[in-house]
Amino acid sequence: MGMPTPTPLMGLVTGFWSFKTFAAAVELELFTKLAGGRTITVAAAEHELGLPDRPADLLLTACASLGLLERHGDGYRNTDLAEEFLVKGKPYYFGGQVTYCDQRTYLPWHRVGEALRSDRPLTWDPATQESMFDTADPQMLESFWGAMYSTSIFTAKSLAEHVDLGGSKRMLDVGGGSGAYAIELCRARPGFQATVFDLPHVCEIAAGNVAEAGLSDRITTTAGDFLTGDSLPGGYDVVLFSMILHDWDQPTNQKLLNQAYEALLPGGRVVISELLLDADRTGPAPAALMGMNMLIETEGGRNYSDAEYTAWLAAAGFTGIHTVRFDAPGANGAVIGVKKAA
Repeated sequence: MGMPTPTPLMGLVTGFWSFKTFAAAVELELFTKLAGGRTITVAAAEHELGLPDRPADLLLTACASLGLLERHGDGYRNTDLAEEFLVKGKPYYFGGQVTYCDQRTYLPWHRVGEALRSDRPLTWDPATQESMFDTADPQMLESFWGAMYSTSIFTAKSLAEHVDLGGSKRMLDVGGGSGAYAIELCRARPGFQATVFDLPHVCEIAAGNVAEAGLSDRITTTAGDFLTGDSLPGGYDVVLFSMILHDWDQPTNQKLLNQAYEALLPGGRVVISELLLDADRTGPAPAALMGMNMLIETEGGRNYSDAEYTAWLAAAGFTGIHTVRFDAPGANGAVIGVKKAA
């Protein structure tokens, strides 16, 4: 073998070029303007996007190089990826996540060295806030929950397709946020009912999404704080933690899983949907880098392996613990445990 090339390192160095190009195109609503197979030339982009000739040419070329646009005649059109996920109004629109990261986490990430040395979050102040979710800033709330919904809705679709919930009928979605998981699981399972359990102002957001989905008869909300409460609402045969446990440390997660065991009916299941680390802690990159993002955004959060979740579930009393793998932006698998039948 010859000497390795530093080209992969250049790819790491310039990763932010790709993101900021992508974020700028989303901000300009480029992909929404090209919905339905429409083609745009550089000259047309100048007019429609309000850009001079050179920037318009550079942006379209760069988006094509990233797999977001494709050449068609003398212009460019959306790829299938952009058409499906980057057109506003589409069911699985992903632009909310792009906008949130661009506006909320991109600049704090510039100070990641500070976070590594201090072990303190950079997007909020633990001295004045209980958590990153404790804010009265309506713009931040709208941005955050828009991002969570755009990441969660397709992840929930993948979960519904890959995780067998058997004859389960009622689910408690702990920290259910925008309601995406409850909505997708109810869409996939006729007669299935769900309760989103979250902070009062978050329940209002979830209720709005549920109503828009036409599922208010099957999905309800219950306001509460799972961090400070001594128990979770009971009487359910599924308790779901979707993209929740990575926000907290091991003692908090063990407490929540113990409470989930008590809340479940005999024979019920707990489902932990996350970007799972490999047991040897070498990847995969989406889970490991989400862990780094937890350093930026939380006090004790990190991404865990399914082996760690398995140990915590066993300590809580669950049996039949297993992992189901799938591919989605917010999770690469689910760890499932069963409460012993009466």
